[in-house]
Amino acid sequence: MLAEKVSVNIFGSLTRNLYSGYISADGAAAKKAYVLSPKPVNEYFRGIVIATARFDDNEERLIVADESQPYYEPDIRVSLSYLKNTELKSIKCLYEKSCGAVIFYNGKSNTRILLVKNNNGRYWSFPKGHIEIGETEQQTAVREIKEETSLDVEIKDGFREVSDYCPFGKIRKHVVFFLAQAFTDNVKVQEEEIAEYIWVDLQQARKLCSYENDLRIINKAETAIKLIK
Repeated sequence: MLAEKVSVNIFGSLTRNLYSGYISADGAAAKKAYVLSPKPVNEYFRGIVIATARFDDNEERLIVADESQPYYEPDIRVSLSYLKNTELKSIKCLYEKSCGAVIFYNGKSNTRILLVKNNNGRYWSFPKGHIEIGETEQQTAVREIKEETSLDVEIKDGFREVSDYCPFGKIRKHVVFFLAQAFTDNVKVQEEEIAEYIWVDLQQARKLCSYENDLRIINKAETAIKLIK
């Protein structure tokens, strides 16, 4: 039901921005739902399903919000953590936010950037991962790079590029990329996440990367790296 437009009958306010209710459909049993809204909600709420959550009673509940307000998993988890006498077991979200970086290394002869290929992917791109509760975007990028590649990096100021896309189905991904300098090219990948890695110059990177967003980011990174030099 992700991304479906629904109407929720509200029967209670749980916290300042979390409401409980149900969705009724012709010929079907009413389905429990929670509404996330920064504005007060009265009897009815019209929005889209932004997540499906399963709790310790094994019952699935829908999370609904206004279409103009993209809540990401950490935001939803924080709101649901205030629920009493129940525990969130799993959640699937419509909006996914990740952070990563174009990592460059200045070798003796040239500058190279790091490309990785995920275990569940077929294309070369940059290291990245999901943002977690309490993290800034840059903290997520640094943590994910360390976990996936073992590299300690320095995030450079003035570079922040966003890539929005729908890789499959209805999931909507929002990825923030920074520019990061590595001081060694000694990579040790997290095998559970990364299938392959390669250091390449910028021209080779353009040949290996096939997505328009990645090519745009490589071009922006090239300009920024020249200014750092």
